[in-house]
Amino acid sequence: MNSEANLNPLLQGLDPAAANRVIAAEQALAMGRPDQAAGPLGSVRASHPDHPEVLRLHASLLSLRGEHRYALREMRRALEQRPQETLYHNALAIFLAEAGELDQAVDVLQHACQLQPSFVLAWYNLGLFLMRSARFDEARTALRRAIQLAPDYAAARAQLADLLRMDNFREEAIAEYRKLLAEQPWAGMAWWGLAEIKTLRLGAVDSDAIRRALIHPRASDGDRVAMGFALAKALDDQGCYAEAMQALAAANDIARRRRAWHAAGFAATIEAIRSAACTTNAGQELGSEVIFIVGMPRSGSTLIEQILATHSNVEGTAELTDLPLVIAEESNRRKQPYPQWLADMGADDWRRLGQRYLERTARWRKRRPIITDKLPNNWMHIGLIRAMLPGARVVISRRDALETCFSCYRQYFPGNDYTRTFSDLAAYWRSFDAAANYWVQKEPAHVYQHAYEDLIAEPETQIRALLKFCGLSFEEACLRFNETQRAIGTPSAMQVREPLRTDTARASRYGEWLNPLRQALFLPLLGEQRFSA
Repeated sequence: MNSEANLNPLLQGLDPAAANRVIAAEQALAMGRPDQAAGPLGSVRASHPDHPEVLRLHASLLSLRGEHRYALREMRRALEQRPQETLYHNALAIFLAEAGELDQAVDVLQHACQLQPSFVLAWYNLGLFLMRSARFDEARTALRRAIQLAPDYAAARAQLADLLRMDNFREEAIAEYRKLLAEQPWAGMAWWGLAEIKTLRLGAVDSDAIRRALIHPRASDGDRVAMGFALAKALDDQGCYAEAMQALAAANDIARRRRAWHAAGFAATIEAIRSAACTTNAGQELGSEVIFIVGMPRSGSTLIEQILATHSNVEGTAELTDLPLVIAEESNRRKQPYPQWLADMGADDWRRLGQRYLERTARWRKRRPIITDKLPNNWMHIGLIRAMLPGARVVISRRDALETCFSCYRQYFPGNDYTRTFSDLAAYWRSFDAAANYWVQKEPAHVYQHAYEDLIAEPETQIRALLKFCGLSFEEACLRFNETQRAIGTPSAMQVREPLRTDTARASRYGEWLNPLRQALFLPLLGEQRFSA
């Protein structure tokens, strides 16, 4: 048995051959290569099916494959045997977060931090999941604790800088990113953090530094993905569009090798949701205190939220995960995957789900009576929203298909695996477009499409129409939405704090380099095609 196996107490109870297989599987999983891990892990599962470390790694494999329920089952079996092992609590929290159970993930991590206050990774993940839950003050505290324990922890420092950026401390955020990069030039998330400050121009000095960092021996695949997107942004700033496209293709290719997306399966799921959705509602006014903002990422949804959050009666929240969590709770209760149980729902069931959602989001309505819920992917669940919260309004954010898809392709989107190829992006767009058009036609009183280009052309007219649809009186302040001070946890954080800009379109700068995307979207081609992705 090698020295690593001898020294690792988690491998106790395994024979030398099994221990080495576990180590090989763990290394493959750490590199994001589940297929490579499956062989050695399958072998050791056959000989040691109940060993807690084998269960943990099997749970990791299942989670990477999207089989979240089974991953959680395996991880809980491992924890039953080692209830004081903080690494296992941390793993359970990660799998819970992957399954959309952020609140439970936070609880598990808080327990892990109590069990072992010096466990840096638990503090970091706690900060990360608190950020995703829009609990920014608590997130800041957890991240600072992680940095206090490990000053050279690049990921924690980059996340703390992200919080500064979200809170509109632009110069402080830039200084923090730059300081980290001076010490660790391969820190991909720091480079991407700078690129996320859309008002910051990255010059040739930055692009040269990123190129050197991409080949640094300490850079991981994750670093290279983030740096690839940052390099593309720097090259775009410099007008080097062909090189920017090449950087994007390389970054997306690395990301796609780590996690794939299956367009046909996704389209089938969306159609099943639409077909099964029941219109029996929970009571006409239930949910009238909620405005859902949905749509494709990078389509202007943060701008809509900022406009509404400027209104005196509206609390702008964040990309809340409460609706997916309510769906997950019901799936667990019924022991059926979503959307199989939709057709079995009655009025009392819908009312129960609607009240559960309002209960989960009650903390956001303490200051103002109406809240926004801006989780873009909720467009998939418009029918369910109409059934469980019939008083709610749904605003669909729309932008030109080419601009939207290209913006997604240029964005570092961990977890949004459909953004890696033009064909996948186009397939996702078509599913969104069909669902959006369907629900606007079916429920025009409660579902409204807000076009980004129309807002740019006629801001006051469109803002007045948006407020009217949401049942809100017109307030002049909404025209000056950029003056509203609030934490914004999306890539558009800096942009929506500026007056409306008319220069955000990018597709025209890339000309025929975007022909593969145009072709995938069934749009006319330009010039001669010279690039494929």
